[in-house]
Formats: sequence, structure tokens, C-alpha cells
Amino acid sequence: MDLDTNETLITKRNIIKKPLLLVATAFLFLIIIFQFLTSAPKTSQDLFIKIDKNQNPTLVFQELKDKKVIKSINVLKICLKIIDSKGGIKAGNYLIKKDSPAYQIARQINAGIYNIKPVKVFIREGLSNQKIAEILATKINDFNQELFLEKAKEYEGYLFPDTYFFYPQEEAEGIIKIMLDNFEKKTKDLSILIKNSNREEKDIITMASILEGEASGQDDIYIISGILWKRLDKNMMLQVDVDRRTYEQAGLPDKPISNPGLLSIKASLSPVSSDYYYYLHDKDGQVHFAKNYDEHRRYIDKYLKN
Repeated sequence: MDLDTNETLITKRNIIKKPLLLVATAFLFLIIIFQFLTSAPKTSQDLFIKIDKNQNPTLVFQELKDKKVIKSINVLKICLKIIDSKGGIKAGNYLIKKDSPAYQIARQINAGIYNIKPVKVFIREGLSNQKIAEILATKINDFNQELFLEKAKEYEGYLFPDTYFFYPQEEAEGIIKIMLDNFEKKTKDLSILIKNSNREEKDIITMASILEGEASGQDDIYIISGILWKRLDKNMMLQVDVDRRTYEQAGLPDKPISNPGLLSIKASLSPVSSDYYYYLHDKDGQVHFAKNYDEHRRYIDKYLKN
């Protein structure tokens, strides 16, 4: 190979290398720009965010921007488009960890990667709002009991007892809504009975809240319901131990005294008629019904004073 030929080959190689070098440099520059634009702001912190079903994505993006989780809404949108041509996001409660780049956040909200495990909370039948608030405070981080009680005060009786799975940062209003929605769901089959009843819904739920504390279960609750409704209809005092005010004034309490379960609501709606006016439970939980006060007094002496 002569000298001229060798120089020609070197020249051709240089000509090829220059564009490749330019492309590589440009590509590296784009990567650097992309990493800068998608990197989290220096002030970013862990963020709990709730995306509601059918929520406008723009509002979600704006919240992420306002909370300083992302630098640019448009960059996040581009990342979503790269991941998914439709750029969709999934509803749910998310923990977005600090320093998460925009493309990672895009993947997270597109695929429904929540990074949060819900907390199991059991609310048994017959608990007051105060007791529910105390339980929630042991399960949910920084739970505001006072705010919960303020927001829930008009819903006593309607926070349906059940096993729930709440997210660690769930707020009071969200929990109340979930429990109210559950009430509507669980009592759906009774709604017609409630509407067709000759009693107000509030009175039905109030009576149900009393039955939670006065009855011991399926065997006696319907008869006790009949006794208490009959006493009310005859303007007799209820005189139930679960609310001592009923020993001093006639009628139902002004509002439910607790949050009843389904059995108590059904019993309140479907009382069983009987000749009884009184009842008591002995130390073993066995119920004793009486037709008059003298018979009731004998049962007190026999079963409760020994």
C-alpha cells in the first residue's frame, strides 16, 4: 500500500469519526439535560398523595409541582407518554419518596405502584365516635382525633362497624366518607324498609344504637326492640342502662349514642311484639322477660342481688 493510499484511508476514517463523535457528544448532552430536567428539586421530601378515580390528571401534576416533587409538569407528561402512549394514571394512595426522578414518578402513577401498605383497623359494633377516634389514633400516623370528632359529630350512628384497610396518612374526612359509604352499601337492602317505616330514620338508628348495648344477640334483640318501642309508644321512660338519661326523661335520646351494626338496625326495624314490658340479663347473660314491674323486681332480687 503506497503512502497516498494510506493517507486517503486515514482521511476517510477521520471523516467518519467526526460525525460519530458529534452524535455521541450530542447524545451525552441530551442525557445530561434529561437527567437534570427529570431530577427531583433539591427541596423534595417524601409525599403522600391521593389520586381519586376520574380525577383530572392536570390537577395531580399541579399538586406534584406545588409540593416540589417535580420541576416541570411538561417533563412529567413527556415521561408518561414515553412509558404509555395514552399517558394514563391510576387512582390510589401513593407514597412518592424524596429525590424520585420524574420518569420514576411517571412509572409509579402509571402502573399503580403505591409504595404504601394499608393498615388493618377493626371497628366493632356499638362503639361511640370517641372510641373509634381512639382506635384510629393507634393505627394511623399523626391522626387528628379532635378534627375527626368535629367532622363526624353529625354522623354518630352512621359510621358503620367493620374491618377497614386505611392508608397510614389517611385524613379524617376520607375515613368518615369511607365509613359512611360502607353504611349506605351495607344497609342498601333495608333502605326501602326504612323509607316505608312510620318512624324517622334517625329514630330507627338511635334505637339500634341502644339495642347494641341492651341486647346480647340474635336470641333476644328482636323482643327487646319490641319492648322498647312499646314503652316509647306508651310514653314510658326507656330506662336503659346504656344511657342513664333515659331514667330521667321520656323518649329517645336526641341522637344515636353509638354506631350500631346490621343486626341491631334490622331489629330496630322489625321489633317482635310480646306481652313483656321489662327485661334483664343475669350474671351469665341469660335474659329474663317480665310482664309487669312486680315480676321484674322479683327477677332483680333473684338474679342480680345474689
